[in-house]
Amino acid sequence: MVKCINKVTGALIAIILLTSCGSVPLTGRKQMLLVSDSEVLSASLTQYDEYIKTAPKSTDKTKTAMVERVGKKIAAATETYLKQNGMSSEISNFSWEFNLIKSDEVNAFCMPGGKIVVYEGLLPLVSSDDELGVVLGHEVAHAVAKHSNERMSQELLAQYGASIVDVALSNQSAAVHSIGNTVFGLGAQLGVMLPYSRKHELEADYMGLVFMTMAGYDPNKAVTFWQKMSAASGNANVSDFMSTHPNDNKRISEIQRYLPEMVKYKNK
Repeated sequence: MVKCINKVTGALIAIILLTSCGSVPLTGRKQMLLVSDSEVLSASLTQYDEYIKTAPKSTDKTKTAMVERVGKKIAAATETYLKQNGMSSEISNFSWEFNLIKSDEVNAFCMPGGKIVVYEGLLPLVSSDDELGVVLGHEVAHAVAKHSNERMSQELLAQYGASIVDVALSNQSAAVHSIGNTVFGLGAQLGVMLPYSRKHELEADYMGLVFMTMAGYDPNKAVTFWQKMSAASGNANVSDFMSTHPNDNKRISEIQRYLPEMVKYKNK
């Protein structure tokens, strides 16, 4: 009897995993997505709203305007890509917002739903709109690729194991919001999202290059930007922005490999 139950449970898990498989735009990589878009957005927006209420906004109007200007162009290009590739329905998942936060930390992040935060400490390494486009294209790519959903799904599977069947077939909210507290990790002070894997980072690099190119920015600036980030990685304020990122030489080499392909995305 126990063996039969285990077989049934295993079969249900297999069905859930098979029916919860998605594909990343641009790369086509298959990914496990156990959490609905609405649940991810609910969990992330709860965290984000709590964080942004207390986060000290930058008083530098010029730099704030720069973040908003580049962010809006990247967002528009991203939506254009989704429309051109039969994914218009995905646009409803985004409500873009761009904030510059007063902090010396060298960091930036994009929450699901398109809530983007850049810290002032990153801007000394950004000498142009093109280089800021590298940062924002990369962060937006994480959201478009649903990396947070994938990471939450992995956490759910790790924590609940066979019980994922019960979670999947019932109300996920409690479990998802609990996992979200770990994945997003936006506390009362400075927000630091749980670092993405190196696989996700390289994927976001590639997708970000496409989005910034479509927005009219020079993708070649990605090389100089990451070279500067590499040089700054010894700075204590760099925090998690570099901690799990790919080896600097590997990252730059991969970006250089992607660059010839970007020609086809110009003027899209």
